[in-house]
Amino acid sequence: MLVSKDEYLSIRKQCDLLDINRSTVYYNPKGESEENLSIMQIMDKHILEEPTAGVLTMQSMLEEQGIQASYERIRRLMRLANIRPIYPRRHLTKWKNNEYVHPYLLKDLTIERSNQVWEIDITYVPMRKGFMYLTAVIDVYSRYIVGWGLSNTLDAESSLQVLKQAKSTHGKPEIINSDQGSQFTCKLYVEYLKEQGIKISMDGKGSALDNIYIERFWRTIKYQHIHLNPAADGISLYIGIKKWIEKYHFKAHQGINRQKPQYLYLNAA
Repeated sequence: MLVSKDEYLSIRKQCDLLDINRSTVYYNPKGESEENLSIMQIMDKHILEEPTAGVLTMQSMLEEQGIQASYERIRRLMRLANIRPIYPRRHLTKWKNNEYVHPYLLKDLTIERSNQVWEIDITYVPMRKGFMYLTAVIDVYSRYIVGWGLSNTLDAESSLQVLKQAKSTHGKPEIINSDQGSQFTCKLYVEYLKEQGIKISMDGKGSALDNIYIERFWRTIKYQHIHLNPAADGISLYIGIKKWIEKYHFKAHQGINRQKPQYLYLNAA
């Protein structure tokens, strides 16, 4: 254990010295059965391969692996793991039904500089026992991760704290895009962005491409790190992700002409 409650230094000071987010210190494993945790991890891996997989598809996939689970159980676990299938929905969002939902602003927009557009999202992260949620903010132009953080819940406050830290460190973006998750279609999130003069953009419901850069980042970090290195606790999870992102920033990316996010972002910002 890197952080001790018995030391003369406060928990805050120890976390500051170790560059660890305090939320990871207070991690408690979620109260789900081993079988449910296993099902969630299997579905999380599957959604990376088949992004359109809904409850029925997941149910069939699990049955092929000898796992019997009811429709209601799978739906609950998908929601708990924040697994959201991508597919065109028959009824498009009606803006008037939620005053905090905003239209998509990135269509046909030429993104040509850092801090022009950020994308934010939150994803489920399986561990050896239990799980946490990872929020990340990516600069679309450079693919640089301007902010990230771990939390025990899907609440808006945790994601907003990551965004505030990113803004404090790197300045504010002109536009920030998100999906229509409850973390981003609420008063707390929307009013903060308006107060800061940041334009709000949100995906269309079920759109596969609107928030594609952060979705690609999830796919990469889960394939290359999270699923290969299940963490024992919140601190080891935090340290592992931190090291992986540091390496990610210095890798050449095909989507930005084989440039490295670290250099592209800092040279253009």
